[in-house]
Amino acid sequence: MKTIDDLGDVAGLRVLVRSDLNVPIKNDVIGDDGRIRASLPTLVKLAKAGAKVIVTAHLGRPKGTPNPEFTLAPVAKRLGELLKDEGITVHFAADVTGEAAQAAVQDLDEGEVLLLENVRYDAREESKDESQRDQLADELTALADVFVSDGFGVVHRKQASVYDVARKLPHAAGGLVLAEVEVLKKLTEDPARPYVVVLGGAKVSDKLAVIDNLLAKADKVLIGGGMVFTFLKAQGHEVGKSLLEEDQLDVVRGYLKEAGDRIVLPTDIVVAPEFKADSPATVVAADAIPADQLGLDIGPDSAKAFAAEVAAAKTVFWNGPMGVFEMEAFAGGTKAVAQALTEVTGLSVVGGGDSAAAVRQLGFADDAFGHISTGGGASLEYLEGKELPGLAVLEED
Repeated sequence: MKTIDDLGDVAGLRVLVRSDLNVPIKNDVIGDDGRIRASLPTLVKLAKAGAKVIVTAHLGRPKGTPNPEFTLAPVAKRLGELLKDEGITVHFAADVTGEAAQAAVQDLDEGEVLLLENVRYDAREESKDESQRDQLADELTALADVFVSDGFGVVHRKQASVYDVARKLPHAAGGLVLAEVEVLKKLTEDPARPYVVVLGGAKVSDKLAVIDNLLAKADKVLIGGGMVFTFLKAQGHEVGKSLLEEDQLDVVRGYLKEAGDRIVLPTDIVVAPEFKADSPATVVAADAIPADQLGLDIGPDSAKAFAAEVAAAKTVFWNGPMGVFEMEAFAGGTKAVAQALTEVTGLSVVGGGDSAAAVRQLGFADDAFGHISTGGGASLEYLEGKELPGLAVLEED
């Protein structure tokens, strides 16, 4: 993949950057600006080099139609606040490629940044019809001279602003994409050992291919979160009202048989009668969950055991919280794993998505970890061994 430096002198050029600015917003307030901050180095580098920087990005799932709930206007405001210290002005266009966008590009000065409105307002962005995506890509490329792909969270998607634009313009990978790929190669090609993978989140089915691929590479795979109850049920244990994927039991039994003690399950569980923050929490043995209770976190003994495995590792990849970290009573397991990751002397990787949100909500600084991924789904697909179209296209001339 070419880098920004390979593009040569970009002064005066219109550079279209595909960023990932998909952040949680409620009532125009951004809950976690991590992805915005992660996009800054590439934008600053281009602007300081004298480029006219045009950013295209998405927010949420507006389903191909303008919806004020998903406007990028609050993101443009935050981007402006963050770039002000660099002396960089940020503008916002109220449409994707229409008259407002065209006029804003025309007025853009060297060293300035323009954020276009949510690209998913245009149904062609995510269309399965290549000709429709191609039309939108043509409109985007008409705004620019070169393309920089820096939205790692979408490189697993064959979308107009990710894939098709890269086939039409001279292109390069941004610093964020390059950093993400470098870390993922370390996790898959020759990881320092012991290599520990921590998987959580709601569903086993979301992580099947990752488990398949990483069981052959990792020394230990620690299982927590809602997905653990399918593993416990596969061992013949009662799981009460806990989350359960009955259709995955045979698959999970296969994993347990194949991996033996390399799969580590919790020995105790925090349970409650209801999925509520104030529901009375108790700790029970993992093989003794009452039929009228549901598991909402790994227990304190398991948290200590998981933390010990993580802290002793030289390489750790973590994707998925250990429990319902948004509720204080059920955040202990996630917090213990996060704390242990900060103590890893080798490479510690927080795999984006809910894991990234969890560490920030629980008070950990980004620089406490080796790497916090901006692309949960993209990271997982890379670790599954899949080809990511948004990366493959960057390797084309």
